[in-house]
Amino acid sequence: MPQRILEHKEKKYPQSFSARYNVNILVYYEQFQWIEDAITREKQIKGGSREFKNNLIRSINPTWKDLFEEIKDVMIL
Repeated sequence: MPQRILEHKEKKYPQSFSARYNVNILVYYEQFQWIEDAITREKQIKGGSREFKNNLIRSINPTWKDLFEEIKDVMIL
């Protein structure tokens, strides 16, 4: 996961959403063992209102700080 986040921060793919809209702060994340579970959760979140998403972020990150520093040394085996 840290490598993928770095790709966003460094705008490795200029046509990506994160590069076009200068999105480079990780304010929320969840981890899953199975990709199917992650996809299901992503669809739930995407289907929610902006207020729902903001409340979800605030529930774990009330100051909206960049969480990348907390996970950058995590290795996924």
